[in-house]
Amino acid sequence: MDWNLIKRTAASLTPGIFIIGYVVGTGSVTTMSSAGASYGMSLTWTLALASMFTHLMIVGISRLTIISGETLLHLFRRHFGIPVTVLIVVSLAATQLTSIIGVMAIVVDVLREWSANALGISIDPLGAAVGFTVLLLSLYWVGRHAFFLKVLASLVGVMGLAFFFTAGTVLPDFRELAAGFVPSIPDSGNPRLLIAGMVGTTMASVVLFTRSVLVKEEGWQVRQLPHVTRDSAFSMTVLFFINAAIMACAAGTLHRQGMEIDAAIDMVKTLEPLAGGLAAGGFVIGIVAAGLSSLFPNYLLGPWMAADFLGLPRDMGRRAFRAMVVGASLFGLVVPVLGGSPVQIMIASQAVSPVAMPLLALFVLILLNKKGVVGDLRPTLALNAGLCVTVVFSFYMCLIALAGFFGG
Repeated sequence: MDWNLIKRTAASLTPGIFIIGYVVGTGSVTTMSSAGASYGMSLTWTLALASMFTHLMIVGISRLTIISGETLLHLFRRHFGIPVTVLIVVSLAATQLTSIIGVMAIVVDVLREWSANALGISIDPLGAAVGFTVLLLSLYWVGRHAFFLKVLASLVGVMGLAFFFTAGTVLPDFRELAAGFVPSIPDSGNPRLLIAGMVGTTMASVVLFTRSVLVKEEGWQVRQLPHVTRDSAFSMTVLFFINAAIMACAAGTLHRQGMEIDAAIDMVKTLEPLAGGLAAGGFVIGIVAAGLSSLFPNYLLGPWMAADFLGLPRDMGRRAFRAMVVGASLFGLVVPVLGGSPVQIMIASQAVSPVAMPLLALFVLILLNKKGVVGDLRPTLALNAGLCVTVVFSFYMCLIALAGFFGG
C-alpha cells in the first residue's frame, strides 16, 4: 500500500472537505427538512441542479485562483473596479449576517424547546444566545478554537450518518424519487422562497469566496489543476447525498403524516424511525454543534473579505478585524431580542445567497476567458458552456428568490 499516495490524495481533498463541513449545518438541515416535509421529494431537482452548478463554480474559481495566483475579490477589484467589487462585498456581507441571525435563532429555539419538554427547564433565549456568542468569541480571542471545532465536526458527522441510516428505513418508492428530478414548482405555500433557500445553502456565495482563499493557502499549482475537478466532484457528490438523505427523512416521516415544520423542534421527528426516544437528544446535540461550527467561520468572514480586498495578511489579531468579528457576532442576538419564526428566518437567510450569485458567476466566467489573467490556459469548451448555463441559472434563481421574498 502506497501511504504517500494516500496522504497526497487526502491532502488534495482538504478544500472539498472544508466545503462539506461548512455547508452541512443548521441551514441545510432546516431547508432540506422543510422541503421534504412540505413537498416530499418533488424538489430533488433543485438540489441536483444546485450541486451540479456549484461544482462548475468551484472548478472555475479554483482554476482562476491557481492560474492567476490571486484570490477572488482582489481579482475583481483589479479588473472590474472598486465600486462593483464593493457591491459584491456588501452582497456577501448580507449573506453572512443573515446567516448568523438564522443559525443562532435555530440553535437557541431547538435548545429551548427540548430543555422545556425533556428536562422541565425554562431557558431564556437571549441568555442562551449571549452565552454561545461569548463562548465563541472567547475561543477566537485566545486562539484555542481548533480542537473545539474538530469536536463539533465529529458531532455533526454523527448526525449526518443518522440521517443516512434513517433515510434507508423511510425511503420513498422509486417512482417518487424519479419524479423529483423533473423540474416543477408546487402550487401550495411559498415554494419559491424554499427553492431559493435550498440553492442558497448549497450554492453558497460565501463558500465560493472562501474556496478561493483556501486554494491559495493550499499552494496549489497549475500542474494540480486535475485535482480541482476531483476534489470538487467528491465534495458535491457527498453533499448531494447528505442533503437528499435529510430531505428523504422528512418526506418519509412528516410528509407522510401531513405535517409541516412550523417550529425548529419539529425536525426531531425526522430521526425518530431510527433513534426513537433518543432522537430528540441526539438531534439537539447535532444541531447545536452544526450551528456553532458554522457560526465561527461566519464571524471571520468580514476580516477575510477585508484582507482579500485590500491585499493584507489574514492577521486575525488586528484590532479592526477583531472589532468586525465582535460586530458580526452581535447579529446572533437579533431574533432572541426582537422575536420571529426561527424556521422561516433560517430559510429566508439562506435565500439571500442567490441574490448575490449572478454577478459572481458572470465575473468568474469573464476572467477565466481574459488572456491578461489566465494567459493561454483558457477553460475548455465544456467548462465555458457549463459556466454560461450557470450564469443563466443564477439569474433565474435570483428572480425566484425575489419572488419568494415578495410572496410571488
